[in-house]
Amino acid sequence: MSKTFYITTPIYYANAEPHIGHAYTTIACDALARFKRLDGYQVKFLTGTDEHGQKIAKAAEAKEISPIDLCNQNSQMFRDLAKALNASNDDFIRTTEDRHVKACQDLWKKLEANGQIYLDKYAGWYAVRDEAYYDESELIKGPKGEQLAPTSAPVEWVEEESYFFKLSAWQKPLLDYYASHPDFIGPQSRLNEVASFVAGGKRDNPVEGALRDISISRTAFSWGIPVPGNDKHVMYVWIDALTNYITALGYPDFSGEYATFWPEAFHVIGKEIIRFHCVYWPAFLLAAGLKPPKRIFAHGWWTVEGQKMSKSLGNVVDPHEMIAKYGLDPFRYFLLREVPFGNDGDFSEQALVNRANGELSNELGNLAQRGLAMIAKNLGGELPKPGPFTAEDSEMMTAAGAPLLNACRTQIETIAPHGVIEEIWKVVRAANGYVDKQAPWNLRKTDPARMNTVLYVMAETVRNLAILMQPFVPGSAAKMLDQLAVPADQRTFAHLGADFALKGGTALPAPSPVFPRYQPPGTPAKPGKGA
Repeated sequence: MSKTFYITTPIYYANAEPHIGHAYTTIACDALARFKRLDGYQVKFLTGTDEHGQKIAKAAEAKEISPIDLCNQNSQMFRDLAKALNASNDDFIRTTEDRHVKACQDLWKKLEANGQIYLDKYAGWYAVRDEAYYDESELIKGPKGEQLAPTSAPVEWVEEESYFFKLSAWQKPLLDYYASHPDFIGPQSRLNEVASFVAGGKRDNPVEGALRDISISRTAFSWGIPVPGNDKHVMYVWIDALTNYITALGYPDFSGEYATFWPEAFHVIGKEIIRFHCVYWPAFLLAAGLKPPKRIFAHGWWTVEGQKMSKSLGNVVDPHEMIAKYGLDPFRYFLLREVPFGNDGDFSEQALVNRANGELSNELGNLAQRGLAMIAKNLGGELPKPGPFTAEDSEMMTAAGAPLLNACRTQIETIAPHGVIEEIWKVVRAANGYVDKQAPWNLRKTDPARMNTVLYVMAETVRNLAILMQPFVPGSAAKMLDQLAVPADQRTFAHLGADFALKGGTALPAPSPVFPRYQPPGTPAKPGKGA
C-alpha cells in the first residue's frame, strides 16, 4: 500500500481580495505537497473558498449584488492566486457547491442523532467580522469605550432562537485526546494555548464548565446551508466551513478518497483560527463518531516592515504585484526561507531582494552557471566523461544525495520548510567551496582531464540539489534540470544519488541564468555571480 498525505489550506473567506497571508499558507502547503509527492507519497492537496455567513451577506448587500454573485467573483480571485503561485492543488472546493451542502447536512444529522444538538435561545455578543461569538469576559474596551472582540472587531448583541452544540460535554475527551496525540497540534506553543483554553487556564486541574455549549445556527439571515428539518435556521458558518475538509474526500461516503486520505489529514491554518480548528472541529467529529484529522499546524502572521498589515496604513502586500516585480520563485523562496514556520515574520521588499540576490543568484545560481558555462564554452556543450574520482569528488556528490535527503525528511516531519532549505544550503555552500578549491578555470590549461571530472562533479551535484529544490522553487528547479538534460521522469527523490547519475557525453542545451540578479528599474545592471 502506498504512503498517503492529505494537506489542506483553510478555505479562504470570499469577502475580499487575497493578500500575502493567503499566499503564504498556499505556498507552504504547496511546498509540503510537492515534497511528499517527490518522496513517493500519494498526495491530495485541497484549497478553496468559504462562502456563507453574515459577513458575505452584508458585503453583497453593500455592493448591491446577490451573495452568490459576490462569491463567484471573489472565489475566482483565489483560483487565480493559486494559479499565479504555481500551486499544485488537486481540488478547489467552494462551500456553495451541492456536494458540500450534502456533507454538512449529513454531519448535522449525525450530531443530532447522537444527542449532541438541542434547540434553545441565544443571547450574547457576536462579531460579524470574525463570524464568532464571544463571552462577556473576553471583550475589550475600544478607544471610545465601546465593546470590542479580543481581535478588535466590533461586536453586537444578538438574541435569537438557535441550535446549540454540547461543547461543554467534550472538555475531558478533548484534553484526553490532546494528551494521547501530542503531535495533533503544532507548534508546541499552540498546543499549550489550546489545551489551556479548554481546561479553563488550569491544565493540571481543569475548571469544570470552562467550555460552554456553542450556538451553531442563525435565523437573522438566510445566506447559509439550511438546517435539516428546520429551514428557518442556517448553519453557523464554522460548522459549515470546517466540514469542507471531509466534503472534498467524498463524505458521507466512507470509501474511496475518505478511506485513503482522511487518516493522514493535515490542516495548515493561521493562528487566528486555531480555536475553531483545534477545539470545535475535533469536538464535532468525535461527537459524530468520526476521527479527527491527524495533525493541525498553525503558522504565524506577517507584519510589513514592522507594522501590522492593514488597508488604513496602505501596506497590504499584493502577491500578484510581488510576483510581477521580483518573479514567482524568489517570492516563494523568501516566504519559506525567511522565518521558521509557525513564527511571526516581517516582510520587506529589501529583505526579499537580499535573499534572492544573495542566495538564489550568488550561491545556487552561481554554482550552476559557472559549471554549465564552462561546459558550453570549453566542451562544446557536451557533459564531460569523468576520470577517476578523488575522495573530495566522491564526498561532494554523496553529500548531495542520500544524507541530504534524510536531513530534509527530518525537517519536513517537523513542518520546517525553512529547515529543509537550510539543509540544502549547507551543501550549496560546500559545493561552491569545492569549486573554488578545485578551480576548473585553471585546470583548463594545466590538466584538462581533471577539469572534465570537476565539471562533471559540479553538474551531478547541481542535479541532486535541483531535484531537492523542486518543492520550493518548482519553475526554476525545472529549468536547472532541463539545462542538465535530466529526463522528466527522472526527477523524484528516488532518482537522487549514483544510480541515476548524469551520463558523460550527453549533449546539453545552451545554458542561461536561472536566477538573474534583481536590479531596481533605472539602475545599471551589475554582472552578478549568478547572472
